[in-house]
Amino acid sequence: MNIKILSTNPHLYSTKRLIEAARNRKHHVEVINHTKCDIVIEKKNPIIYYNGRKITDADAIIPRIGASVTFYGTAVVRQFEMRRVFTTTESQALVRSRDKLRSLQILARAGLGLPKTVFTNYSRDVKNIVEEAGGAPVIIKLLEGTQGIGVILAETKKAAESVIEAFNNLQARVIVQEFIKESSGSDIRAFVVDGRVIGAMRRQAKEGEFRSNLHRGGTASVIKLTDEEETAALKAAKAMSLDIAGVDMLQSERGPLILEVNSSPGLEGIEEATGKDIATEIIKYIERNV
Repeated sequence: MNIKILSTNPHLYSTKRLIEAARNRKHHVEVINHTKCDIVIEKKNPIIYYNGRKITDADAIIPRIGASVTFYGTAVVRQFEMRRVFTTTESQALVRSRDKLRSLQILARAGLGLPKTVFTNYSRDVKNIVEEAGGAPVIIKLLEGTQGIGVILAETKKAAESVIEAFNNLQARVIVQEFIKESSGSDIRAFVVDGRVIGAMRRQAKEGEFRSNLHRGGTASVIKLTDEEETAALKAAKAMSLDIAGVDMLQSERGPLILEVNSSPGLEGIEEATGKDIATEIIKYIERNV
C-alpha cells in the first residue's frame, strides 16, 4: 500500500514514528510537505502536484496539519478526498477541530461535560462576562492559540477584567472559562484510534505553572481511565467525527470535563508515558479501511 504522510517536517517524532511503523508493516511511505503542493481543480479531474510531480499512487494519507497552515492543509486533504484516497482525518473534521468555539458547541450539543465557557462579540460588559464564567479565578484563551500559547489564568476579578479589555481593544477574540480548582494543574490526554482508547496519560504542570502542556514543561505519566472518562473520550471523538484524536479533559467533582479534541495529536508524549506503539495502531487502522 502507498501511504502519504502530509507533514512539513519529516524529522518530527510523530512523522518519523509513522514512517517506521508503515515500513515495518511492508508499506511504501512518503512524506509530502502539503504547503508545497499545487492543486488543480477541474471537472471530475482533481490533480495534485508535489515538486512538479503529479501524485497518482496514493492509497491513503495521514494528515499532520499544523494549526498555522490549516486553511491550505485542509484544501490539500480535500483534493485527495476528491480522488477517493482514504484519509485518517477528514477535511471537515479537521476544520471543525481547529475552531475552538465551534468545537465546544458541538461537544455541548452531544451532552458532554465542559468547563462553563463565555464568548461575546467584544462586549464592554466585562464584569458580567467574568461572573457568567463563575467568577474569578478564570481562564482566558485566545481562539487561535495552540500548545498552551495564549492561555492566561486571571486570579482576581480585576485582573480578568483588565485582560479581557486589553484583548478586546486589540480585536483579539477570546473565550473565558471557569477555573477547575480540583484539577490541581493537571489534565488527561486520551488517545483514540478507530473507536478505542489506545492509551491515556496524565499531564501535570510544572511548579508555578497552571498549563499542563508538555511544550510548557509539563510531565506525563500513564493513567488508567475510569469507565466514565473512557466513555467521554470516545463520545467526544465521535461527536467531532474524528477516528484519530487526542481528547483532553479535566477531572472534576462533577465528572470529566472536555477541554479540547485534537485532530493531529502528537505521539511522543503518549508513547513515552504509556510504552504503547500508537503509530502501529494508526497504520493498522488504515489497513482495515483501505
